[in-house]
Amino acid sequence: MDVLGSRIVVAAFDGWNDAGEAASRAIAALRQDREYEVAHAIDPELYFDYQYTRPTTGMDADGRRRLTWPDATLWRPTTTGEGPELWLLTGSEPARAWKSFAAEFIDAALRDDVTGFVTLGAMLSDVPHTRPISVFASSQNEAVREAHGLERSLYEGPVGILSVLEFSAEQAGIPTAGLWASVPHYVASAAPSPKATLALLDRLEELTGVGTEREALRTDALAWEASIDAAAAEDDDMAEYIRQLERTRDTWDSPDASGDAIAQAFERYLRRRGDGPDHKR
Repeated sequence: MDVLGSRIVVAAFDGWNDAGEAASRAIAALRQDREYEVAHAIDPELYFDYQYTRPTTGMDADGRRRLTWPDATLWRPTTTGEGPELWLLTGSEPARAWKSFAAEFIDAALRDDVTGFVTLGAMLSDVPHTRPISVFASSQNEAVREAHGLERSLYEGPVGILSVLEFSAEQAGIPTAGLWASVPHYVASAAPSPKATLALLDRLEELTGVGTEREALRTDALAWEASIDAAAAEDDDMAEYIRQLERTRDTWDSPDASGDAIAQAFERYLRRRGDGPDHKR
């Protein structure tokens, strides 16, 4: 059996961890692929500051006004099939009591014999929209790294709730992995970013062996890229900046690139960002 096991939680949260809505929309795509039911839901009063994450109002199917409160929920599939099961943990990043929040969900996972934990995130980066979206795949678990060829993140600094959940899961004996998509920062206003969502789902399938329907998402990704191409065609500065990013990316990807050239390109990338490739962890 794979080191992540047969029952894997896939987690993504709105907010800081979710540039271009790439991670939260990946969870949404997984939920559309099969039927799920609630396995565990938190009491929002314990974890959210409503001045920061406000409830929303709207009309239900009968025309009655409803309030929707920020939440976080663990969903389990209602039916089982061949291969691993993907359980889904999603919602808004909490404003307080992160240790209790993580402990509550890890306890729920342990009660239901969850065997693995994968977090999905997305960060704004100096990358071109015209190239494949890169996904940084890492794990603090040696067995997971060896089984799947993942990297060990060496980042030190502020983190989001995903890192807290990963740490708590590992402490409880549940092996973890993290997938982070790099979203072009100059298209931040063009959210959502379906190309980044697609990249996360592709990498998740490689990691877990569980696929999902992605044809509509591929079409959306092509349309997203075309819309940015059209905007760049009318903005010479933007077009030149994209060409610079393409040259840097192609240098990294070239099998003939020298170590010095790659190092110089990477140093320029870090200077522009001011931190490392895993800065939102």
